Amino acid sequence: MQIPSWHAAGAALIALCCTAAAPAHGSAPPPLFAAGNTTDTYFGTTVADPYRALEEVKNPQVQAWMKAQGEFARARLDAIPGRAELLKRLQMYDDAVAARVASVERRPGELYFYERRGVTDDQFKLYVRRGLQGQERLLVDPEQLYNLTGTPHAINWFVPSFTGRYVAYGLSAGGSEDASLFVMDATTGKRVLGPVARAQYGGVAWLEDDSGLFFMRLQEMKPGMAPVERFQNVRSVFLRLDGEADRAPVAMDSTDPALGVNPAQDSPYVTPIYGTRWAAGYVHHGTDRELSLYIAPLADAMAGKAQWRRLLAQADAVTAAEFAGERLFALTHKDAARFRLLEGSVERGVQGARELIAQGSGVLTGMVRAADALYVTRRDGAVTRVLRLPLPAAAPVQTLKLPVEGSATFGGVDFRLPGALLTLQSWTRGAQIYLAEGARVTNTRLQPAGKFDALDGYVSTEVLVPSHDGARVPLSIVHKKGLKLDGSNPTLLWGYASYGYTEEPWFSAWRLAWLERGGVFAVANPRGSGAFGQEWYKGGFQQTKPNTWKDFIATAEYLVAQKYTRPARLGIWGGSAGGILIGRAMTERPDLFAAAIPAVGALDMVRAEFESTGPANIPEFGTHKTEPGFRALLAMSTYHQIKDGVRYPAVLLTHGVNDPRVEVWQSTKTAARLQAVAAAVPDSRPVLLRLDWQAGHGVGDTKAQRQAERADVLAFLLWQFGMSR
Repeated sequence: MQIPSWHAAGAALIALCCTAAAPAHGSAPPPLFAAGNTTDTYFGTTVADPYRALEEVKNPQVQAWMKAQGEFARARLDAIPGRAELLKRLQMYDDAVAARVASVERRPGELYFYERRGVTDDQFKLYVRRGLQGQERLLVDPEQLYNLTGTPHAINWFVPSFTGRYVAYGLSAGGSEDASLFVMDATTGKRVLGPVARAQYGGVAWLEDDSGLFFMRLQEMKPGMAPVERFQNVRSVFLRLDGEADRAPVAMDSTDPALGVNPAQDSPYVTPIYGTRWAAGYVHHGTDRELSLYIAPLADAMAGKAQWRRLLAQADAVTAAEFAGERLFALTHKDAARFRLLEGSVERGVQGARELIAQGSGVLTGMVRAADALYVTRRDGAVTRVLRLPLPAAAPVQTLKLPVEGSATFGGVDFRLPGALLTLQSWTRGAQIYLAEGARVTNTRLQPAGKFDALDGYVSTEVLVPSHDGARVPLSIVHKKGLKLDGSNPTLLWGYASYGYTEEPWFSAWRLAWLERGGVFAVANPRGSGAFGQEWYKGGFQQTKPNTWKDFIATAEYLVAQKYTRPARLGIWGGSAGGILIGRAMTERPDLFAAAIPAVGALDMVRAEFESTGPANIPEFGTHKTEPGFRALLAMSTYHQIKDGVRYPAVLLTHGVNDPRVEVWQSTKTAARLQAVAAAVPDSRPVLLRLDWQAGHGVGDTKAQRQAERADVLAFLLWQFGMSR
């Protein structure tokens, strides 16, 4: 289930030149967008919004300006010396593995459902096989739709049925994430249901007899409704395979006053509690991590007559809950900033619950239930451990020995089957899919090994960097062995730090195209991430959000002080809500960076509340309707912190025009403001607006789209560092 948030050949050193030259291009920059005089007043403060007109994305004049900007950026980027060679290197590294496998699900009978993108494929496709060595069968191929329509399509989500006979999946076009629900008979390959529109969130849960499913459905947007209403009034409905979607009973309705939830932000998800007569109703409160949980008789939920009884309130601070029959297991940060695991029941929730894992020095981050045990992840610094609690006793706790020290992510867990699938990877080891069962952790070989999966010539270092107030910020640094610390290395610093999301070690072959040039890749986890638990998260939240970019600035200063690089060769990159981090670091310390890349960035936070995803994000960032909320939003809004007369770093703003999470006008307005400032500053640096008209927030991008964007980013950085060739 997805809630909209603003949440990726050889080792020879290539000789680098020392001075930057403007790449040749065949056209002059497009004219500046005319500034207007729009202002708003909040709590006695007048806020200028000179580029409000760019919010009218469908206006022909706005479209013409956007297309001119995109074409100019494309020409500039293509003309950067070495950009074409960079793309070839990226493609070579990306294609050095036979296939990429993702989102594996298991069902009894040794059924494995998964998405796979072969080396000659441009998009992930859905497959099924029986047994790890079985012959795979193709079920859904989005590339067929691309060939028919000329628009990229993608599988947004899929859920096999209880027995594995059927599979439900969501399909969308052009990066829109506007998925329709389909159901296929996995044994015959024939479609039995769909398309059912407005199924973007998925939230599918099957009955045990495969006769029907619950799913989350958005409301129909009727003429005259405001865009901000799109994700409001969400319902979970029950649909039989032979039923009509528009007449499906509503199992749980966010507008039901008996639930006491906010239909402008909150979304319900209903699932059977298998092996019992109950249904569980989970309510996600916008982008808040803490959920509410209700129960009702399953038969009533199917009939649309449920009288839901609340088991968990948001105040219980539970972020994950699993059932084993009528036993309830819950991860909570209540009275435990680094989380603890409790056992309650269907009758009492967590009242009087038994503590199974107490708060410790590490952060408990996730939990799944298999037939043999509960499996729990705990992050200890930059390394994730996996704990096993045998069922039915759920004790004693065992710590599994993992073959890779890095990150561990659950997948492919079925409560009827023993064990859990784990994706293990590190900064220098490619992802592999393992099965943890009992004390054994074995490689499934579902993910083919790649030629460059083991980077023995590279190292990663973990440090804690003092910030402005003494807080110690985690920083991961990846580079070649034997790198000279002389301040000359091209360095790319990445960050995000919102929603409590933590950047754990992740591997990507494309990064080699940077590292092989002597590049440094660094990843920071400032406050706003969940690196050290709930308190660290809340230390970069709403009124404390300035700590996020101040922590990030501290890590950049560390890289300079330790002579990994110097400001003239330091670039920063972050996406979505990470745009706050990148934009505010750039505007706070323009002298510290040569280039900044906000990707699908949240950059106009004062106006973000008016987007379709705006209400759901109020819990994370605040609202302009309260004075503290407005002050916090203004402080974190890059667009409003850009000042005349300042020589800012070079900026490459990248955005998919069909983005449903952060609307494209956040980038276009910011680009227009930066370009106006640059036009009046001597020796200013370029501001490019890279737009993709067949993409959105990045979800569902094709391989070609991803490779092209990464080549553009790396080439832009080297150009601005004076190191393109």
